[in-house]
Parts: sequence; C-alpha cells; structure tokens
Amino acid sequence: MLPEALPVGFALVAVTAASAALARRSLAPPSILLVLVGLALGFVPGVPRIELRPELVLSLLLPPLLYSSGVGMSWRGFKQNLQPILSLAVGCVIFTACATAAVIHALLGVPWAVGFVLGAVVSPPDAVAPMAIARRFAVPSRILTVLEGEGLVNDATALILFSFAVAAVAEGGRFSLSAAAGEFAAVVVGEIAWGLFIAWGALSLRRMAKEPQIEMVLALLTPFAAFWVPEALGGSGVLATVTAGLFVSWNGPRFISPATRLQGFFVWGLVNYLIEGVIFLLMGLQAVVIIDHLDLDEWKRLALAAALVSASIIVVRFVWVFTATYLPRLVWPPLQRRSSPTPWRHVFVVGFTGIRGVVPLAAALSIPLMVNDAPFPDRGMLLLVTFAVILVTLVGQGLTFEWLIKTLGLVDVGRREAADAKRQEVAARIAGIDAALAQLESLEGAGASPAAVEAIKRRHGDRRAYFVAACKDLESGEVGGAYTALQLRFLEAERAGIAALYAKGALDDEARRRIERELDLDDSRIRHAAASGASRLV
Repeated sequence: MLPEALPVGFALVAVTAASAALARRSLAPPSILLVLVGLALGFVPGVPRIELRPELVLSLLLPPLLYSSGVGMSWRGFKQNLQPILSLAVGCVIFTACATAAVIHALLGVPWAVGFVLGAVVSPPDAVAPMAIARRFAVPSRILTVLEGEGLVNDATALILFSFAVAAVAEGGRFSLSAAAGEFAAVVVGEIAWGLFIAWGALSLRRMAKEPQIEMVLALLTPFAAFWVPEALGGSGVLATVTAGLFVSWNGPRFISPATRLQGFFVWGLVNYLIEGVIFLLMGLQAVVIIDHLDLDEWKRLALAAALVSASIIVVRFVWVFTATYLPRLVWPPLQRRSSPTPWRHVFVVGFTGIRGVVPLAAALSIPLMVNDAPFPDRGMLLLVTFAVILVTLVGQGLTFEWLIKTLGLVDVGRREAADAKRQEVAARIAGIDAALAQLESLEGAGASPAAVEAIKRRHGDRRAYFVAACKDLESGEVGGAYTALQLRFLEAERAGIAALYAKGALDDEARRRIERELDLDDSRIRHAAASGASRLV
C-alpha cells in the first residue's frame, strides 16, 4: 500500500507539467495559469483538501529557489543597485506593513498588533512570481536586477517583522521598538556571516572533492545548511541563503569545475522548474482550505478588508518607489550632479511589479490558531485578505504587465539593451578565440605536432569566422538563426549516420553512448550560444 502522500505528490507534479505545456501553447504566463488551475481544482468534488504546510514551504521549497536565484544573479549588478534594492527590500516592506496596519485599524477597528501581523504578511513581493513573468518580456536589465534583488532580500525583512508582530499579539499589544531594532540588526549580521561561512565551506569541500557527482550533492545541500540553522535560532534563514548564493556567484568560477557547472545547469534547472510549478499550483489549491477557516456570516467585512488591503498595498508601493527615487535628489542637490535621474517609466514599472506569492501565503498559514488560550484574533480574515492580495497582484498585475511595458515603450529599450549585450558577448567570444590562437602559435614553436596544431587552428578559425559573421548579422537585425539551424541539421544528419552504423552492428553500445554524449553537448552548445540574449531580442 502506497503512503497517501505519494499519489498526491505524483498528481501535483503531473498537473504542473500538463499546465506548463498548456501555458506554452496558449502563451499565458505559466505561474498565473498554475494558480488558476489550482484554484479550479480545489473546488472539484472528490479532489482531496491539500493544505499547504508553512514549514514545508519555508524550510524545504524556498531555500533552493533563493540559493539558485542568488547564484544566478550578477553580484556586480546587485552591488551597483544596492541602494534601490535595500530601499525596496527594507524600507518599502516596513512602510507597507505600517500603512496596512493603519488602514485596517482605522477603517475596520482591527487591533494594531493584529494589523501589523497582516502588514508583515502581505508586505513582501515574491522572489519567484515577478521574475517568472518579467523575464518573458524585453524589460531593461536594471529593472530586472532591482526586482530580483528586492525579491531575494525582502522576505527576510518581512518574516522578521512577522515574528515581532505575532509576539506583540501574544503580549497584549506591547512592543519595544528599541529591542526589536537591536534584534533585527543582530539577525541581519548573524545571517550574513553564517551565509558567507557556509558558502566558503561548501566551495572549499567541492574543490577538494574533484568529482562532479559529489560536488552536485554538496551544492544541493548548501541552501539547506544556510537556511535551517538561522531559522532554528529564531531568524528567517533567507538572508543567509541569499548571501551564500551571491558568494558562490562571485567566487564559483575559481572553485567549480567545467563538468560540474555543466551538470549544475541542468540539475538546478529541473529543481527550480518543479519547485516553482508545484508552489504555484499549491497556492491555487489553498482557496478552498482558506474558505474552511472563514465565518461567512461576516462576508461584507471580509470583502471590504480584502479590497482595502489589496488597493492600499498597490498605492503604498507607488508612493514609496517614487518618493524614495526622487525626493533625495530634491533634498540633497549633490545627488543631482552625481548621476542622471532614473526615467519615470522605469520607476513606474518597479512600482507596478509588487506581485505577492508563496511566502505571504506560507506566513499567513503559520499564524497560530491559539494565543494565550484564546483563538488568534481575526485569523480567518487574515488568511482571506492574504489570498486576495496574491490573486489581485499575481493575476491582475501579472496579466497586464506585458501591456504596460509595451505602452510605456520599454520593450524597445529592452531590445536595444539585449542587442548591445549580445554584441559584447560575441566580441568577447572573438577575443577569447584570438587569445587561444595566439597560444597555439607558441605551442607550434615549442615542438607540438604541426598537423595537430593546424587542425586546431582551422577549427577555431572557423568558429571565429562564425562569430564575426554573427556580429554583422546583429548589425543588420539578424541573430544568426539561419546558421544555427544549419548546424543543428548537420548534427541530426550525423546522428542518423551513427544510428545506421549501430543498427548494422558496426558499433557497440559503449561507443555509441560516448558519441551521442558528444553530439548532445554540441547540440546544447549551439542552442545556448544562439539563445543567450536572443529571448529578449524577439
């Protein structure tokens, strides 16, 4: 007899894959479609209630996503945009939590402490959902960097605020700002230090292992080692995990072997794909679970609370983003001379992209049922409002995102940036080949086989000619697609020839697998070289 969780897990993964395939055909954002599919499935008779366990999300599913996002993020871009990232990830989160508490207290009479619980829950935009949508379109790279950096850091701020707010409810609304500030600073410093230690230790062990399989196991364990210890000590674990990822992003090229990087590209791609898909599906399935916690006799109050908070967090984000961007330049004139102002269209997009996701939902579900031997005040309302905020921002803002960036004219800006980045990439490839050819000249004079040197020269010379042609294609608006298609057709013909030899018995299985692996690597290399940057060019 199979444990009950296994068929449920199988069904979640199967529905995720089917929904993703449907999203590809319909061109709908997969994240939004998965939430809507989960929402619909939850009300189908016979479908079991699947209640999202907060500890499952926060301790098992979130760490790999945070870590891989940190590894994939540009440390240089993160450092260059540190001021706007911290402004959003700390300042905007605190401002949103306070504004939400004020709105819900003033208009519905909810106690301040309970209002701060709700504010902390709904304050952080998601680390996954906005990027899952934004990366599909030609958005200027700085906007992507700021949004991704915010999503990596703001969960830590919100979860720490959440713990303070729940403690304040338990203590009858009493709250010490100085004690909370000191604890917040200690958590931040401690998690950053722990993340650096874990990342340095993991890279050192991977360097000593010198075995791709062992290195991949260590890589998969790293985010959990970074997350679990601070979480167990009362922190969030988010900052430590993000710090570990950023450290690996900066230092990985010196420690990680090419074979491991190649395997990691596919392993982490699959891990992230499955986790993200299952998370969005589970989010939709929580609607029916949340309804079970509601007192439907108060539906007017519940609907009003959901509408007020959903509207307020959108407005508050715009207020904060525009104020934090332009007010310092008005107050302090040296800033005006130091740099040019950020275009208002860029600021508007950042303000618009405050999409909430799984962390607010997990935090809301983790609100205790009882506090001081009494039911937690307004817990059902907090759950409903959180889910409403997620739906309004993820579905409403997510579906209008493409229209917005096209209306603001940012698609053309993003395409120009992508084309410039592609030109730089191709120029760097040419420079690398020139350095290799120069090294071959010295090898030829050092007694290396002239025939071998000449063969390598021809191969790299052909590659250089291709990239030179690609530069010209880019100048004329092409991306080298015709040449890429020709290379792939050549590989397919070679595969067919190898398959024919194997069918005749002229090739054994071991040799066939080696050749296939080399052809697969060539196929991956050709597609990757053609696709890098091209998705934002089209």
